[in-house]
Amino acid sequence: MAAYREQTVEIALGPKGAFQTGIVGALKRRVAPDQTVNALSAKARNRKPPKPPQTPKVVELLRTAQEWRRQLDAGEVTNQAEIARREGITRARVTQVMSLVRLAPDIQEYVLSLPETVRRPIITERALRPIALLETATDQKTRFQELISDIS
Repeated sequence: MAAYREQTVEIALGPKGAFQTGIVGALKRRVAPDQTVNALSAKARNRKPPKPPQTPKVVELLRTAQEWRRQLDAGEVTNQAEIARREGITRARVTQVMSLVRLAPDIQEYVLSLPETVRRPIITERALRPIALLETATDQKTRFQELISDIS
């Protein structure tokens, strides 16, 4: 006769949070020593691990735009077309990314301080493009505040 051991598993009897409210039951089972009782379904056990938090794409693009601006100002590259050839992207895309450096310094600082996230970022490059086209920093800040308040 095979050796068995007793295993006790606590289970929640109700909706999420049942453990916190004390609605808990216990299940005792005799199992072979090399087995384990698992309350999770096979589907739940085989789920992909959660994605790690990542830096929002808009932060990376703003850093890239700042670096490209620095290269242009230092004479390391002659124009945006040269950047496009080097990066393997279109000149139009370089122009779109470079427009981010036209944002007011306060807005750039805010964007660069965005935390890493697992979900879609609150602020996107596409949402910032029309703001970057505004002439004055005051207009940009006003429109940016509207964008943030719409999101919240």
